[in-house]
Amino acid sequence: MSQVFHEIEKKIILSLRDNPKQSPETLEKSTQLSPDQIRRGIEWLRLKDLAIVTESKSSIIRLGKNGIESFQKGLPERRLLNLLKTGPKKLSDLQKELGFVFGPSMGLARKNNWVEASSDQISIKNIPSELPGEKTIKLIGENKISKDKIDIDDLTTLLKRPDFIIEDIITSKEISLSDSSKSIKLTESSGEIDVEAKVPETFVARTHPLKDTIDEIREIFVTLGFSEILGNMTQSSFWNFDALFTPQDHPARELQDTFYLDKINAKKIGTAEQIRKVSESHKKNWRYQWDISEAKKMVLRTHTTCVTIKHLAENKPDEARFFSLGRVFRNEKVSYKHLVEFNQIEGVVVGKDASLRNLMGIQREFYKRIGITKIKFWPTFFPYTEPSLQTMVYNEKLGKWIELFGMGIFRPEVTKPLGITKPVLAWGGGIERIAMLKYDLDDVREFYNNNLGWLRSTTKCQ
Repeated sequence: MSQVFHEIEKKIILSLRDNPKQSPETLEKSTQLSPDQIRRGIEWLRLKDLAIVTESKSSIIRLGKNGIESFQKGLPERRLLNLLKTGPKKLSDLQKELGFVFGPSMGLARKNNWVEASSDQISIKNIPSELPGEKTIKLIGENKISKDKIDIDDLTTLLKRPDFIIEDIITSKEISLSDSSKSIKLTESSGEIDVEAKVPETFVARTHPLKDTIDEIREIFVTLGFSEILGNMTQSSFWNFDALFTPQDHPARELQDTFYLDKINAKKIGTAEQIRKVSESHKKNWRYQWDISEAKKMVLRTHTTCVTIKHLAENKPDEARFFSLGRVFRNEKVSYKHLVEFNQIEGVVVGKDASLRNLMGIQREFYKRIGITKIKFWPTFFPYTEPSLQTMVYNEKLGKWIELFGMGIFRPEVTKPLGITKPVLAWGGGIERIAMLKYDLDDVREFYNNNLGWLRSTTKCQ
């Protein structure tokens, strides 16, 4: 049965028959095919045992930063010896003349017995006509030289020194036809299949990328042994602020930062004991007259911590792992990194031996599971945790560290009034920021622009 060949394969075979050994680059020129077409055609022929691909590697040597400087000014040790040709010099004078290269040059000169020291004077003992490495530097100069053209012993002395030599490994391919290709007759065939023909576009239903991120985060915490707790998006100021030791005159409670429900107050904000102890904590520590009418004002929650602290106050577990995930609201100006409404993940660990080290370990494991490996923690301040830390992760695209989760241990002023006796580790942060890293976005508004082109082209697995 005769084989059917694509036009790309035919062109490559005919070109190789004229010129038996070619690189992919020369095949591009001889066949007038694109690099991608050449790559595919070679692979098709290789799978049919009609083409042989031979790979070879070569080392190309060029000068690094210090090598270039040595080419222009001479090796540091040569510059030292040149200064001493006129006679002995003081150590301080040599340091002044040579600057930061004095140390390395002096070390090599003493090691090789080229100089001798007496008191604070340095003088020449003997000067070799050619120093190790000089021949190689002169040979390379501002060019790139194949490694096999350089004296390996002389080159080795420079390879041991930082930023003197850069070695580039070049991989090259040579394409030739196999013996079985010689009997192939290339003829026109109506049975060819155009693998590049366009097909009708179909846009299947899929979940939103942000929803995928939320589901992934939820799954990670569940597999780490956490249980999810739910709560209302509207909360009393008591649970959103007062229970978390945020004073009633704090800027975060003002209208320009928080959405209040107009003329709606909570009928019940907590037990009489909880209200009394929270009030006393504010009066004692913040030194102001706590007002229950402020605590009754209803708000759109500014974080999910209000859900968690209320759950802990009602259940008082000795040991627990909880997380809360949902929408929160801030009265902020919309920008590339801020939204009025966004999603937040927040969690707590309760236990008598819970420590800051445990908290950092949990955070590292979480970031590891979402693919973030460069992490550090930075001391900071939050009203309801002490000590408090800010998680910083490295953004490869931006080339800098950025803030993600805030974390810490709940202050006694938060836990004691609510009857919580065990240490509570807490953390929280915006999910959109994680999603921006995951999908390589620099504007958080992209998640809500309903850009169908982006939504359809974004791969589900990042």
